[in-house]
Amino acid sequence: MLNGSLKLSLLECGCNVNDISIKLDGGASWLYQGLIDAFEGKIGSAVENAVSKKIRDAIIKLDLQLQSLPKEAPITNFAELNVTFVDDPELSESSLDLEVDGLFSAKHEAALSNHYHRLLQASSSCKEADKMVKISLQENVMKSASSVYFEANKMHWIVDKVPDQSLLNTAGWRFIIPQLYKMYPNHDMNLNLSVSSPPILNVEKQQIKAKIPLDVVIDVLDVEEVIPVACISTVISASVSPGISGNALTGYVKLNDITMSLKWSKIGDLHMNLVQMLMSTTLRTVVLPYVNLKLSKGFQIPVFHGYGLQDAHILCTDSWIVICSDVAPVKQFNLI
Repeated sequence: MLNGSLKLSLLECGCNVNDISIKLDGGASWLYQGLIDAFEGKIGSAVENAVSKKIRDAIIKLDLQLQSLPKEAPITNFAELNVTFVDDPELSESSLDLEVDGLFSAKHEAALSNHYHRLLQASSSCKEADKMVKISLQENVMKSASSVYFEANKMHWIVDKVPDQSLLNTAGWRFIIPQLYKMYPNHDMNLNLSVSSPPILNVEKQQIKAKIPLDVVIDVLDVEEVIPVACISTVISASVSPGISGNALTGYVKLNDITMSLKWSKIGDLHMNLVQMLMSTTLRTVVLPYVNLKLSKGFQIPVFHGYGLQDAHILCTDSWIVICSDVAPVKQFNLI
């Protein structure tokens, strides 16, 4: 391995022809047969040299191809995956073990590499012995993805439509926040949701625990002006059940707990118990279904030289996500 790329070097190469036999039939074959017998040693030596040269040339060609493998795999227009190798390959009787960095980074930015080498327990191995590949993802891969998406400002949503649209009018809040209705009677509102720091993710058995710090800003729509009137600091604790569909990672989020506190307000003190009840309903009925809809569509796993996953299974264990799968040409998926 050299600078994150695989390097193949030929230590020794030789070809030994123990015996060579060439027989000619017909015509003047007796004459040519004598010449061939006379030069049998030189013919054998030429074969040895030719075979050795072919092997050396093949090793050099393969080494150049290994050196040309990409070190980054694009994921989105702002994120990429570090696929540099972090250890020498390990070859066994039935498998080839390759370890890559696997951390996400913003495009055109160097990522800080951390190598988390650890042997997985037998319980986390693929049960299907005939699966072609096993991909093991350490939880820091997800943490790096979370950080990149956060820095790219992709964890921001504006809620302007809910099943009960009266909740997005100050009249619907007049008993919960009377001052809001008094200052802005019958004004439409929206909720501006922004993740305030990268979510904390931990992989446990059969699930991923997530703690998401969220700022919820209440905006009042006054003619063509958007007026922020209060900000509620929120921490959401959730469980994520990961899945895999085709060549995409999917998931489903279950809400475990919500805590809220007033960060700032232009409309006086708020009755946070009542606000939390209303906000919790909004998160459960609007935000969570939206997130689960996005997760159901999945995040594409990078295709490697035209090949993707097929009939894949996923499981979680302590700090690791393991994917067991066959592989097939990507074009084949489009025909199904």
